[in-house]
Parts: sequence; structure tokens; C-alpha cells
Amino acid sequence: MKPKQYEVPVEKLRWKCDPGIFEFECTKELSPLGEFIGQERAAKAIEFGLNMSDDGYNIYVAGLTGTGKTTMVKTYIEKLIEEKETRGEMPVIEDWCYLYNFREPDQPQIVSLPQGKGKEFRDDMNQLLNRARKEMRRAFTSDEYKEQKEKVMEESQTLQKQVFESVSEEARQQDFALKVGPAGPTLIPTVNGHPMEEKQFNALSENAKKELNNKHDELIKKLQSGIEQVADLQKQTAERLQKLDKDIGEFTISRLINMLLITYQEQSKISKFLYELKRYTLDNIDLFKDGEEPAPTVLGMPVNQAATGKNPFLPFQVNVFVDNSEVKGPPVVIESNPNFGNLFGMIERRFLLGGYVSDHTMIKPGALSKANGGYLLLSAYDIAINSIAWFALKRAIKNREVRIEDPFEQFGLFAPQGMRPEPMPVKIKIILIGESFIYHLLSMHDEDFWEIFRVKADFDYEIDKTEKNMKDYAAFIAVCCEECGTKHFDPAGVARMIEYSSRMVSDQEKMSSRFAFIKQLIQESDYWASRDGDKLITDKHVAKAIEERIFRHNLADEKIRDMINRGEIMIDIAGEETGQVNGLSIYSLGDIAFGKPSRITASTFMGRGGVINIERESEMSGPIHNKGVMILSGYLGWRYAQDKPLSLSASLCFEQSYEGVDGDSASSAELYAILSSIAEVPIRQGIAVTGSVNQKGQIQPIGGVNLKIEGFFRVCQAQGLTGEQGVLIPGQNIRNLMLKEDVVQTVKDGKFHIYTAKTVDEGMEILTGLPSGVRKKDGTYPKGTINYLVDKKLKGMTEKLKKLTSEDKSEGKA
Repeated sequence: MKPKQYEVPVEKLRWKCDPGIFEFECTKELSPLGEFIGQERAAKAIEFGLNMSDDGYNIYVAGLTGTGKTTMVKTYIEKLIEEKETRGEMPVIEDWCYLYNFREPDQPQIVSLPQGKGKEFRDDMNQLLNRARKEMRRAFTSDEYKEQKEKVMEESQTLQKQVFESVSEEARQQDFALKVGPAGPTLIPTVNGHPMEEKQFNALSENAKKELNNKHDELIKKLQSGIEQVADLQKQTAERLQKLDKDIGEFTISRLINMLLITYQEQSKISKFLYELKRYTLDNIDLFKDGEEPAPTVLGMPVNQAATGKNPFLPFQVNVFVDNSEVKGPPVVIESNPNFGNLFGMIERRFLLGGYVSDHTMIKPGALSKANGGYLLLSAYDIAINSIAWFALKRAIKNREVRIEDPFEQFGLFAPQGMRPEPMPVKIKIILIGESFIYHLLSMHDEDFWEIFRVKADFDYEIDKTEKNMKDYAAFIAVCCEECGTKHFDPAGVARMIEYSSRMVSDQEKMSSRFAFIKQLIQESDYWASRDGDKLITDKHVAKAIEERIFRHNLADEKIRDMINRGEIMIDIAGEETGQVNGLSIYSLGDIAFGKPSRITASTFMGRGGVINIERESEMSGPIHNKGVMILSGYLGWRYAQDKPLSLSASLCFEQSYEGVDGDSASSAELYAILSSIAEVPIRQGIAVTGSVNQKGQIQPIGGVNLKIEGFFRVCQAQGLTGEQGVLIPGQNIRNLMLKEDVVQTVKDGKFHIYTAKTVDEGMEILTGLPSGVRKKDGTYPKGTINYLVDKKLKGMTEKLKKLTSEDKSEGKA
């Protein structure tokens, strides 16, 4: 069979988009695209998930980066909100505030208010405090208050004076005088109205002394009783003054608070809070009795309280935790950094006198609290790698509440002045956006994942190449031009963009849906159009943008080709060699991928070791490559060991391979090298090979076919094209061909060739120029064919090995 029969026709090497299908002169004439291109499955899933209000129907949006996942989600959310607004079904959006908890100050209480009322309530409370302090000062400094206070004091003093006068009169009748000194009241005996001297007392008889002492004791009892009466009077006076203060305070504060009770009568929690605030104010009435001039403050607190870190007016302060006054419709929050604090909020602290203090006004919201009643979009990768945030997010979804906890506590540590704010009830639609492999990992390893993310919206990275989709592609390009402020495209420029889109997915019947990369190419094409001074972006500008993008990133590719040209990496592209073939592999460096030829050699010899993979023995081979090599043994046994044992040892090697090797796309090349070595038939070195093989000898399709072909083409081009060079690919990969135009032109000129093979036999015919040979009924192959030579050689090896084994046994017996 001649290799010419296996060549791929030039027209199948690249699909060309006909600009004639576009009925416009430039994309500016096109209407904006009304829907997303080719993502019906994902669109239906997103629409379903957004409309399901039951618990657990959160959405995981899966797909490759750049497929428009976030854009589609935001668009459908906006569409849903508009529909609900039209139907009058908009959800109730509320403001949320944290208030002081009088019973448990370390557990602030949370309340909800109608949208926009949070700030009003905070202002009302600030006004309440200011008015209360002002009017309290006025009341306690009024003449009326002073008169009432003086009257109470005078009445108390009069009663106290009467008590002491009564005791003093009785003492005087008993010849004693009541004296009040620094040490308190004392009783002194008198003689004729004058204090008795010591001589006079000593001159008294014993009976007189005894009688005098008895009188003194009786008077002391009465004096003590009087002192107790005075103490009771003072206590009663204090109570009367306190009641006076409380009556005035209650009259003042009740009038102010009653106004708020009427305003917030529908919020029972706020009404209860106002009653408790009134009680707190009356219990701390002295705070409001200072002078007209406000006391000096530190950190917003009076100096005397700043030393302890306690603000006595803290209960009046309202923390507007979530303010939705400016929000129109349900909130849509995109959290780009979903760590614990950003998701759930945090409790701030301030440093004061060597320690940290906090209160309910220092509680800050996270994305979950801000998105309450709406939608929260998160990166699946960012949340999955943060285990603490992930587990807390699951709890929040299950319990439908957000707990603001200190991150220290998540690690089992103690937080300074820990606070436990009341959890905030939430109802949110969570949308995780990430790649499919994260979805599969979470599905397999997290038993809760299925219950809380029941909707999967799967974005395809490619779409069908239909005429409608191509015209939609043109409309998408028009939208990008408007959004990015670039020049518009002519039909030829759009056609070249669509061709590049098909190359991105390596499929003549598909187009890429990774629109972010298309958008980048639009911007870069605009740059080159501007450099040329053209008004429209044409196909030459798109081609230039593609070429320059590759040039910016392909330094590693050029270095490897240069090493091949200098002979540092040994690759033969002409002549024939036995047991040697050029395999093709892909190098992926993240920002670029390119094809590179590698020399594969095989050595065969008599033995029973089978196929030995040198890469595997040196621990440089991956599991898929190991599997591919093992398949070769299966093929050799199936094809050539039906009538004899396979007495063969073969070693395979990727020459000059200093890194790991994986993948099975070189298994057909390895098999060709083994068969060439066994049959002692040389292989054309100008033809590189790619494709995997199964145990039946069928060639299987591989990925990266365009890059592999172009990688070998560039090597041949650098060293000089002879017209005998080419690449052998699996027949199923023809539809994946989207080769660059210079490669296609070279093939058209007959200087390079693309061959396809469906079986190992066809591949050997292309590489050697000899027929493979079909097994005859007697189990033999036609003479002169590849299979005949291989079979003959294997039979010879078997007979020699059998003979040697017999001789060894005979020598052993002797």
C-alpha cells in the first residue's frame, strides 16, 4: 500500500468560515444578543434553581474559566427580579440593628426594621439621648426642683432638731447637758447649770454617784433612740429625694419614650427594649443630673467612665448592622474573598489601658448578612480551601441563621472579652461558581453537599457550530466591541474569530464558549487595527493578534526547537532507522502549550521479560503511560502468540527524557518501534507519530492533535522541508484538525503530509512502505509482509530459547 492512500485531503485540514453568511458590513449594525449562546442546559438549571424557594436548592455553577458563568448568573438574577417586580412579588427587604442587652450585656440582641428604617431608629435614639440629657438637666436645675428639695431637707432638719431638743430638755431636767462634738453627741452632768467638775463628782457620796450614773445610762438609751430616729429620718429624706428625682425623671423620660413607643408600636422587640431603657435611665438618674456643660470625654465616654472602658450611655446607641436603605430589590452580593470574617462578619475591638474592649456597636456584617433576602455569589475554589469558612457556611445554610463568632474560637482559642451576639435569621440563595472537578470532589467527600446544593448548572466549554450560533457569535462580538469601546468587525474579521474559536476546542464542528478569551482577542485585535489606522477590525488584524499572542509566550517552544536544530536534542527528520520512531507530546506551561517531538527507541531480544518500560523502571512514568505500555504486551500476545509462547524481551525508552512521562498517546509509536525492531524493518524518520492503541491493534484518538502536528512541522521547517516529512494521526482525529494556514499551505504545496491510520497494520505500511499482511486461514502471513517478518522472528526466538532451555537441563542432569 502506498502512503499516499492514507493522506488527509487538504480541505479537511482546516475548516474555513464563509464571511458570506453574515448579512452586515460591520458588527455595529447588529442588535445586542438577547440570550447566551449554546448554554441551554445551564440556563434552564439556573432558572430552575433561582425560582425554587425550598431549602437546599442552592446552585453550583460548574464549568471552565471564561465560559461566562458569573455573567449568566447575574443576568438571570436581574431577569428574575424584574419579573417579580412586574408581578408585584418582590420579597420584603429589611434593615437589621443590634441593640444593647440589659440582661446579658455580652449577648447583644438583633431586631429587624422595614427597609430604610434602621438609620431612622438610630437617629431617633441619638435624639432621645440628647433630649433626655438636656431636659433632665433643665428639670434638675429648675427653681421648682430646688424648692421641693429644700423643703424636704428643711422638714427633715426640723424633725431631727426636734428629736435632739427633746433629748436635750429631758437631760437638762435630769441635770445633764447634751453637747455635740466631732466625736458625736455626749451627755455631761451639771451643777447649777454648769458642767460638773471632777472634784465635785469625787466629793459626792457613793449613793449619789450611783444615782448619777443610773440617770446617765437612762439618758444614753434615750439619746441612742434619738440618734436612731434621726437616722430613720435621714433615710426617709434620702428616699423622698430619690423619689422626687425619679418622679421628675420619669415624667421627663416617659414623655420622650412614649413618643417612640407610638412610632415603633408594631415592633414588639423594640417596644420591650424601650421599656427596659426607661428603667435603666431611671435607675441611673444621676448620670443626667450633671451641669449644663457636657463633661469632658475620652473615646466618646466621660472621663470617669473611660478609665473603666464602660460608656454609661451605651444602651442608647444603635448599631445599624445591615442598612438596605439604598438597595433596590433583593441584594445581590459577590464576595471575592470568602474568608470567615468577610462571610460572617466580625467583632471589632479597641485597645484601652492595656486591654481590649468591645460592645454591640462594634459588630460588623459579612456577606451573608448583607445578602439576606437576596443572592450571594461565591467562588467554589476559594470557599472550599477555607475549611473553617466552608463548615460555617454549611451550618448557616442548614440553620438559616448567621452567627457572628470570633475567629479565635474556631481554633479553640480564647478571645479577649468574648461576645456572643444573637444570631441573625437569614434566607439567601447561595450560588457557588467553580470548575467541575471541585463539584465532583465535594460530592464525593462531603455528605452534606448534596443536601444544600441540589442544583447543578453545567456550562459546556464548546457549542455546536450551527449557522444560528455563528450569527449569535457575531452579535456577541458586537456587544463586546461596545462594552470595551473597540472598533467594530467586518464579516471577514468575524469569520476569523469564529475559526479561532473552533481551533480553541480543536473541533471543526464546534466553537468555544470560553467567551472571556474571545473578549481578550477582540481587545488585542483592536490594538493592531489602531496601529494600522484602520476603521474596522479585519481578518488580518485578528491573525496578527493571534500571532503576537503566541510570540509573547512561546519562548520555551523556541528554545526547545533551537536545541533540536543544534543537535542537543537528537531528532532525525530524514532517512530510515530500525526500532526508532518520532513520537509527539504536548508541553503545557500554564500560559502556553506546544507540541514537541521525542525520539522513541525499542530494543528487542530473546527472553521472557515481555515489554520493559525504562521510564517506569526509573520511576519517571505516570500510571496512564504504564497502562499504555502494558497494552502493547497484550497486542503482541494476541497477534503473534496464538500458536507459540511469546519468547520476547523488549525495552522501550523516551530518549533524552529528564522529566516525568505520562499519557498513552505515544503507545502506537512505541508499538511501531517494537515491530520495526523485531522485523528488522526500518521506519521513515521524517514521519512523526501520535495515537494510542488498544489490544486489538486499533488506533485510538488523542488530544492536542493540532499542536503536535505544528510542533513537528516547525522542527522540519527549521531544518528544511524535503517533501517526505509528515505526521501520522488517528483517523478519528480528522474532525479535530484546525491547523494554521501556513501549515495547510505547505501541505497543499506537497512539502508536508498528514496521514491517518485506523489500525497498527495501516500505520506500519505508512511508516515502512511495506504491506502489513493479512493472516491466512492456516495462520500464516504472506511472505515479505511486516507481520510475516515479525512472526518469523518470534518463532525463531521461541525455538532458540527452547533449545537453550533443553541444553541447560541436559547439562544439569550430567
